[in-house]
Amino acid sequence: MQTVTTKSLCERAASLLGEGTVAAVLGWKRGEFDYDLTPAVFTAAEELTEGFIYNDFSGANLSKYLLKKTREIDGKILVFLKPCDTYSFNQLLSEHRFDREKVYAIGIPCSGMADIQKIRKIVGEGITAIEACENSLLVHTLYDDEPISVSCAEVLTERCLNCKSKKHVAYDELIGDEGEVLTSNRFDEVEKIEALSADERFAFWQNELSRCIRCNACRDACPACTCEKCVFDNPNSGVQSKAPGGEFEEKLFHIIRAYHVAGRCTDCGECSRVCPQNIPLHLLNRKFIKDMNETYGEYQAGEYDNQRAPLVNFSLDDPEPSDVVKGGFDRA
Repeated sequence: MQTVTTKSLCERAASLLGEGTVAAVLGWKRGEFDYDLTPAVFTAAEELTEGFIYNDFSGANLSKYLLKKTREIDGKILVFLKPCDTYSFNQLLSEHRFDREKVYAIGIPCSGMADIQKIRKIVGEGITAIEACENSLLVHTLYDDEPISVSCAEVLTERCLNCKSKKHVAYDELIGDEGEVLTSNRFDEVEKIEALSADERFAFWQNELSRCIRCNACRDACPACTCEKCVFDNPNSGVQSKAPGGEFEEKLFHIIRAYHVAGRCTDCGECSRVCPQNIPLHLLNRKFIKDMNETYGEYQAGEYDNQRAPLVNFSLDDPEPSDVVKGGFDRA
């Protein structure tokens, strides 16, 4: 259960709209189902009252939507940012992807988002409504007369179970505490894959990536994928087809995308969250993050505005391959 309410956020947004500080509000609204929240723009207090929602399913990282909305809307846009979202916000600022002067950012606390797939494994299909209680969710289904109580802790998303930080690193206004960086076990699964043989690793990713249907949801939701023209939309590239033309093509798409976001990925987990095939795409990005930490030293994309990533920075003591050691490199 989130520690701030929809009502309190609506009231603050309506106040900023009313006084003219902002011209629009970027938040979340209900989709087809209670658990299907989607990013939305609100321009009036009445719209906020009717549609704005912040709850355990407000997982969408709103930072990427600023790229387009800051160009389309005159005046400032209020955006609500969870702690992990602020890292993507900073990274996009470092890449000069939107005008900071056109954004009013409010940092909001997050106690973790719920994974609808985990809920389905517990209660089954036919979910009609979900109510939030203090530490649980009451799930209504077509097949049960009474709602089924599910512990919030039991259905946290993977990225929330391995949350890297509850700290807000960018904001104009803060609701609640700034938060702090957490000790995370987010590389544990990467290490398990690294421990496999080469053939076993290939088989693992072959199995995962072969389920890809090339819907491009991962690319479209990823805050690090911000190219105006994507190579995969270029008919001359030979890799633009929606359905894989061969067994290698689906791997090519994800491998190229992983290299594209290397050093810029904040590990927000949007790629895995939106994947309809439940492919653990975040593990590819975490492998790159882990390798860069071990080669160049600890680095967190988006921690600061205008920081330079290891792969785009240079110093005379950068390591050669033979210098790399576990946990860092030999500068001697």
